[in-house]
Amino acid sequence: MEDHSNNYLYFGQLSGERVIKMLKVYRCWICGETYLGEEKPKDCPYCGADEEFLKPAEEYEYPEVDLTEKSKENLEEAIELEVDNATYYYCAYNKAETTKTEGMFKRLAKVESEHAEAISMFLDIEEPEIDKDVENCSEELKANIEDARSREDRAMEHYRKFAEEAEEPRVQELFEALVEIESDHLELHEEELKGL
Repeated sequence: MEDHSNNYLYFGQLSGERVIKMLKVYRCWICGETYLGEEKPKDCPYCGADEEFLKPAEEYEYPEVDLTEKSKENLEEAIELEVDNATYYYCAYNKAETTKTEGMFKRLAKVESEHAEAISMFLDIEEPEIDKDVENCSEELKANIEDARSREDRAMEHYRKFAEEAEEPRVQELFEALVEIESDHLELHEEELKGL
């Protein structure tokens, strides 16, 4: 018999017809956020982690890890990078002149904020506040995308090193996932630059 304990019914209207959908509950192994949907998405809609990290909610485990001093230092540095990048993306969002770039920068700010929150779970600290009004970007779109590309590249370098230094499998997994996510952001910036 199939287990449906992870499923919820959703009732809605579609062109006057009653629609019943079976929603499933997934939890992201990286950021801990919950996703409700008929199918598992390709990437976590909150932090951008690959679908392999979206597990049925009942399999999720909070990241309770005995950290080495080195991993603690690396996680603290990572949280600073993510907060700095989130404030940067909020600045770029505030300067955006099109709905496309506005949406892109706002989503990237939220993703970086989600990364900071995820890292704070590993450190067992309060999630950091993200100042959405910091003026740390340019007035020009091209300069902002070039800076964003550099920021993502820098983050990837750090996270590769941190993953190699991590003795804890769950911490290593976090940093490896962040490298993949930041790599996706880097590709996005490269494509945007081609269009300018």
